[in-house]
Amino acid sequence: MSSLSVGRVLRRGLCAGAVGALVLAGLGSGVAFAGGAAQSDELEIEAPRDATVTVAPEGGTPQYRTLDLGLFHSNRDITVTDARLTVDVSRLDGVAEVAWPDNCAPDEGGTVAVCDVGDVRAPYRPSVRLKLRADAEAALGAQGAIQYSAEATGGPDGTLVAPSATTSVTVGSGIDLGISAAQDDVTGVAPGSSLTVPSSVTNTGNETAHGFTMSMYVTYGLDVTRYPQCSYTPLDDAFTHVTCSFDTDVPPGATVELPEPLRLAVTGHALHERFEYGVHPADEATVDLDNSNNNRVWHVNADNTADFAMKGTEVSGAAGDIVTAAFRFVNYGPAWVGDVTSGDRLVAIDFYLPEGTTATSVPRTCRTARAPGDAPDVVHYVCTLPTWTSPDLNVSFSFGLRVDRVVPDATGRVVARPDSGGGSLAFDPDPTNNSAAVVVNPSV
Repeated sequence: MSSLSVGRVLRRGLCAGAVGALVLAGLGSGVAFAGGAAQSDELEIEAPRDATVTVAPEGGTPQYRTLDLGLFHSNRDITVTDARLTVDVSRLDGVAEVAWPDNCAPDEGGTVAVCDVGDVRAPYRPSVRLKLRADAEAALGAQGAIQYSAEATGGPDGTLVAPSATTSVTVGSGIDLGISAAQDDVTGVAPGSSLTVPSSVTNTGNETAHGFTMSMYVTYGLDVTRYPQCSYTPLDDAFTHVTCSFDTDVPPGATVELPEPLRLAVTGHALHERFEYGVHPADEATVDLDNSNNNRVWHVNADNTADFAMKGTEVSGAAGDIVTAAFRFVNYGPAWVGDVTSGDRLVAIDFYLPEGTTATSVPRTCRTARAPGDAPDVVHYVCTLPTWTSPDLNVSFSFGLRVDRVVPDATGRVVARPDSGGGSLAFDPDPTNNSAAVVVNPSV
């Protein structure tokens, strides 16, 4: 499993091991928004590229394994509904058998089913869990395939279509560890709460796993159970990496538990949190037959706020003088703020220069900008904050301003707003302090 952060959080809320095994088939589409800007969207089928089912263990029957399937679309500003995923298993004859979940309606032959996905939301969550096991007569090495197609309501033409995708299925022999999937993402969790994470480890292979390792990535607003078998390493201001080694044997078909339940404490600075965890064979030389069920992600949204505030300034100077105007951003908390799905910045700061001034020096985190509605004679800069906005973060932006002409009470303004555009900050309880004035030559 690779790091969630340190440069870039994994997109689409998927672990690195799962990303490497996924087929992503998408078709972009544009939709018009206010102001005439066209935004694109993609409907994608998310399914393992390869899957292995195991022959029966000695004296037993083949074990079912689960294929996590679903749909994803990348633009959160567009609503996508009534999604259907069609699954065709006709090419598995003599290789593997399928047990359909309740939200799939198979045809009379039981080989093609239309699965009701419903609304397609971000972040991605599996919506179809298909059970699959080797045919009792299948030979080691036998191969087949599952084919997928999908469509949903949304986009400029009313329908989004994802090109077909395929999972290749092979009958193999070995260890196949998997960990319980977390329940649905939770919202409105009170700071101070404790959550139990499903963490049973199952071996659906036909050989015994002699021990296993776990890897976890925990965001800043969560504290995780501390086991003596684990080490805990802070990665940056936003994440902790946990690595564990357990010597428990996991025979074919068996499920084992951790020494004590895996719990997350929701801290006082929690807001939008993410917990990623996964399991692998203890011996690095041992190949796990299927990595798609090794890693899980759980999003925890706390009932909390972060009070962002802008602090302006007043300076004076004669015509031709260069004055230093430094405004500040402060997060009064109590929560931190970060996009733990994409790693994108969530907040930007607009600075509109006071009349009669020109910027002669600009912070490296600021750039000139032009937004709809800007007055043609007003110069506009956009400044960025650190990706992770921690409680008590205090950032100063110092501009050199030349006074081209003296205008009494020349007033510019600074505004904290969503990085994606205008509007309010949903997590901020006091929008009245999101803006402040920068005044040059204030009246006495």
